[in-house]
Amino acid sequence: MGEVAVDKRRVSFALYRVLAYITGVFLLGLTFLAMPAKYLVGETSMFALVGAPEGWEHWFGPESPLMHYVVMPHGYIYMAYVLVTLWVSLDRRWGAGRTLGVVLAGTVPILGFVVEHRVVKSEKAREIEAEQRAAQAQEPAPTG
Repeated sequence: MGEVAVDKRRVSFALYRVLAYITGVFLLGLTFLAMPAKYLVGETSMFALVGAPEGWEHWFGPESPLMHYVVMPHGYIYMAYVLVTLWVSLDRRWGAGRTLGVVLAGTVPILGFVVEHRVVKSEKAREIEAEQRAAQAQEPAPTG
């Protein structure tokens, strides 16, 4: 069969974008669902602001199963996000500050989405600029 050419830069960047969104969604679930269920709701929770709804007690408190469904996957997905961000930063020659900023954006709810949007916008602008420079370099010099 014929071989398919794969642009590793595009693959790594697409994987970064997917993981940025998945990390962001799981971080929102962690922040606004799993942690409040563990620490704020239910008679056995640490801070017990509200009692658990009747029949739903098993979802709240220190033994909340949400910890297994949200927190654990978030940790593994975030590790993958960090590794892919490092891959992208090496491919695209980002500085240490930008790389660290993008990695840390995955730890603040909503910020990961904003940073992903800005990274995509700036990388697309860089690609367009590089294509324009390449096109200008290929144009023959005017004769006169």
